[in-house]
Amino acid sequence: MKFFADTAEIADIKELAATGLLDGVTTNPSLIMKSGRDFVEVTREICGIVDGPVSAEVVALDHAGMMAEAETLRKIADNVCIKVPMTLDGLKTCKALSSDGTMVNVTLCFSGNQALLAAKAGATFVSPFVGRHDDNGFDGMDLIRDIRLIYDNYDFRTEILVASVRHVVHVLEAARIGAEVMTAPPAVIKALVKHVLTDKGIEGFMADWAKTGQTI
Repeated sequence: MKFFADTAEIADIKELAATGLLDGVTTNPSLIMKSGRDFVEVTREICGIVDGPVSAEVVALDHAGMMAEAETLRKIADNVCIKVPMTLDGLKTCKALSSDGTMVNVTLCFSGNQALLAAKAGATFVSPFVGRHDDNGFDGMDLIRDIRLIYDNYDFRTEILVASVRHVVHVLEAARIGAEVMTAPPAVIKALVKHVLTDKGIEGFMADWAKTGQTI
């Protein structure tokens, strides 16, 4: 499974990239707003830190506007992935960009039918939002299971990018189902390493080592 960081905070991205476990980054208008940075400037900086895809989202709602913005975003770096919304204009833009060899992430996916459309439009990634799905009384992981089944039925190459990840169980379940990618806030990615028995084991080893009076 590929790990993407869902953030526009440069310090967090650098910290995760240094582990060698970070495969890409996803951003959106809300994350850019939180960073307080210029959109193009921060996207360019992120692209210089990670080698993998960096999703940069268009904000136009019409096809012509999306294409114009995508043209600007594609010039930032070779690893920019254009993020478009799950709308008819977004799918039209996805088809045009993917046919030209550009990576596209279709975002705000909340149903198997929508994921099917994204795959037919040639999306590189589809982003189902499991946390928001859960918030509205649905089971976000059932959505991932539906998409996995549909994509396997038709051998679609679109990768399932599990988004709106709220906790480590979302990551575990997505991996069990076979999603190719998950994107999560840095805090969730860091939490994956934590386990109470690991912590206790380290404490025990360190206590015993201190009793030996040795150094390495």
